[in-house]
Amino acid sequence: MARVRVLPEAARSPGRQATESALDLAQRMPRLVLEARRVAANLSHGIHGRRRAGIGETFWQFRPFVTGEAAQRIDWRRSGRDDRLYVREREWEAAQNIWFWIDRSASMAYVSDLAQAPKVERAIVLGLALADAFVEGGERVGMLGLMAPRATTRIAETMAETMVADRFSLDDDLPPQAPIPTMDEAILIGDFLSPPSEIAVAVEAISSRGSRGHLVLIADPVEETFPFAGQAVLHDLEDGISLRIGDAVSWGSAYRERMALHRASLEDLARRRGWTLTIHRTDRPASEAALRLITLVAASRGVSGARR
Repeated sequence: MARVRVLPEAARSPGRQATESALDLAQRMPRLVLEARRVAANLSHGIHGRRRAGIGETFWQFRPFVTGEAAQRIDWRRSGRDDRLYVREREWEAAQNIWFWIDRSASMAYVSDLAQAPKVERAIVLGLALADAFVEGGERVGMLGLMAPRATTRIAETMAETMVADRFSLDDDLPPQAPIPTMDEAILIGDFLSPPSEIAVAVEAISSRGSRGHLVLIADPVEETFPFAGQAVLHDLEDGISLRIGDAVSWGSAYRERMALHRASLEDLARRRGWTLTIHRTDRPASEAALRLITLVAASRGVSGARR
């Protein structure tokens, strides 16, 4: 039977338990930063020189109209040939902003002996690695509610420092409900175990101006399979409540069915908003999810040379 454990609160903000002085970040959280650098080094930098939607004069593509956008953006001639509304996008030559949110709430501290890393560590490594790759590709990277977009070559260290200094987000299991500009893109990384209706409110607020986005769901293998038998006690790490069950095998069937319905709700949310959903298990390499996200971001901007 798989063993599980929960990290202490300090571990969800690596470096918090160390000095808060202006020491080099590599002394406070070297393992995660170095791991992120290793993952980033393995990514294909197929995001250089890509065509982007924006305010230029050259036509790029038509895309479906998203609820919340200004009606004057609709191309009525193109829309008249179909049963959907379309927006005409033009090329954009400047750098684009990509906003990250990394869940560090209590449920992210979960880890089983089937996993390569705790969920929170995997989320941080994945976020830092992607940020490094995007900046290398000419983008600006920011953190929702925490850091304005920037294009420093030390973006991984800068984001890590921002998380270390942040004393207010450890209890937030949903991103800030702050809209981002139309041409920006959001990458939200977490376990998304909140009710789908609450997740939808946050996603719809972020994308209310028509921006694109990606949900990256981090899951421990035990959360996927529920490989328990006999009596068990389940603990809600967010609300501090517990549930004792007498037959874990029977209960596991209902659990997996409920989890499937939850995932289906997230897939429907992503589809309705024109976003993507990536499910990443922590028994798989971080590079797998990173490569998929690089591909999805490139594909969302119509890059013909993106890795498939």
